[in-house]
Amino acid sequence: MINAFRTLNPINILWLGLVLIGLRVGFIIKLPDHIPFTLVEPFARLLIPVSYENFFSPINNVLIAAVLILGQSLWVNHIINHYNLLGKATFLPALMYITVSSLFIPFLILSPALICNFLLIWMVDKLLQLYADENAKATAYDLGMIVAIGTLIYFPYIYMFLTVWAGLVIFRPFNWREWVSAVVGFITIFFFLAVFYFWNDRIDQFYKIWLPLGSSFPNRIEIVNYYNYLIIIPVIVILVLAFFRLRQNFFKSYVLMRKSFQSLAFIFFISLVSFYVKANFNLSHFILCAVPASIMFAYYFLYANVRWFYETLYCLLLISIIIFQFNNF
Repeated sequence: MINAFRTLNPINILWLGLVLIGLRVGFIIKLPDHIPFTLVEPFARLLIPVSYENFFSPINNVLIAAVLILGQSLWVNHIINHYNLLGKATFLPALMYITVSSLFIPFLILSPALICNFLLIWMVDKLLQLYADENAKATAYDLGMIVAIGTLIYFPYIYMFLTVWAGLVIFRPFNWREWVSAVVGFITIFFFLAVFYFWNDRIDQFYKIWLPLGSSFPNRIEIVNYYNYLIIIPVIVILVLAFFRLRQNFFKSYVLMRKSFQSLAFIFFISLVSFYVKANFNLSHFILCAVPASIMFAYYFLYANVRWFYETLYCLLLISIIIFQFNNF
């Protein structure tokens, strides 16, 4: 299967759809009676005057989420090929994104984190533009606004602002105006939110938006069943192999590729640790890691040499995903 996606063949879009459906069959068969859906954070609920919480039936929820993930996978694939980050035109980023975004049951349903992945992919595109951008201040301003919009949808996304500054460090020589532009872009969105609060006589509650930032990082996380997380093992194996493969070729690669993978590594780290801002631990948060992880996966599978090994490794990952959907250990 991996070899088929190593080339940029349009027929692979059909295969992507089949993989997408196949990785959701187990969950669809055991679909719950109700799947809650939240579009934005409670502090931004005033911006949406209609009720939407029970708008989607469970099957519609899963199908819409699948369509969104397919669209996101094709967008990621387009960006990676456009900037030639892997050195070859390929459909592997799309395949890996669909695979990574199917790891856990909470990844398969509509969630604020899933919606924010559109913004994250947009941010990756903007960050890569910084490398040769003649008007980086405007791009930094846009990035600040994107982070603010994502924060309205899913509050932990606020930490993606750190990736904007990290991107400026990685891709640009220091220019304080670009750093300030990102801050101004972020403030612009929340200025209008503050005005909306003022119009609704709730300006005294505006400060409560920022209270979760004072939460301490948890010393431990309550996990009900550790068996459900065994699927992480093949993921870690592939990431480690990708790291060593990238390390071997790192200084042989051109500058944009090296800087891009540094930026993606930072995005992955921020996505991984920013979960603590939410009071209740939820696996759906970690779908934010899918974008950088899928690109790392694609890099490994594109340059892996031993076919029987990498094909078997990917098949084991697919089988693990399907087994864990059908079984509740």
